[in-house]
Amino acid sequence: MSNLPQELLDHIVDLLHGSQTPLRNCSLVSKSWVARTRTHLFSEVHFQTTENLESWKKTFPDPSTSPARYAKALSVGHPRVVTGADAGRWIAAFSRVERLELGGRELNARGWEVAFALFHKFSPVVKSIRMRWSSLPFSRFLYIILAFPLLEDVTMINCHNEALIDGDDFEWWSTLVQSPNIPTFAGSLELLLREGMGLITDRFLSLPNGIRFRKLALSWFREEDVSSTMALVEKCSPTLESLDVSCNSCGTFTGHPGLHG
Repeated sequence: MSNLPQELLDHIVDLLHGSQTPLRNCSLVSKSWVARTRTHLFSEVHFQTTENLESWKKTFPDPSTSPARYAKALSVGHPRVVTGADAGRWIAAFSRVERLELGGRELNARGWEVAFALFHKFSPVVKSIRMRWSSLPFSRFLYIILAFPLLEDVTMINCHNEALIDGDDFEWWSTLVQSPNIPTFAGSLELLLREGMGLITDRFLSLPNGIRFRKLALSWFREEDVSSTMALVEKCSPTLESLDVSCNSCGTFTGHPGLHG
């Protein structure tokens, strides 16, 4: 098979993209097959526990030559997973990630601060972010999502009852929106927030480059957030394809005529 063109060999491997065991076998056939099999074997990487990351580090001791560069999706189950002293150089190796997911209930805000600092601009091609967090002001979250110029899809789920806005948030936001690098959101937005929905939607509405979300899924707990949330829906109405809006405190649901989903 060494006489076959590399393009044909790559195509053979691509046909096995959903089969882990055959892909692992292919990676043992020849060095010329390794790179192609790794694009599928390591397209999604999940670090749910600290032990997962430690296992990765032992298997691939050099971050610069690890399969991290093949990952298109990265999921970290808890902020403490990446709070180790050398976590930064390992995360930096995931430079081609397009989908990022951060989760976990962390009552210590310091844990999130460390994690967010590591992921700030870690991959310039991130298009989708999904984050579940607690005990962290909204400004810190925006510090992440506004760092990626190609970002389209945003999911924010607050796991805690504390307010999302701190005392420095307004001044910080006013300075940030003057930056010429703020992206124009054009994908989907999902918010599940116990507090601060109105303030957050106001922030999105004030973005200088505008918003053109195609899908909105908004869920909140305070009736006083209804007006600002509906303002966000109205702003996106020219591009909306799917809408799911609910107020958990009063059990209401708002649909949008003509939309599907």
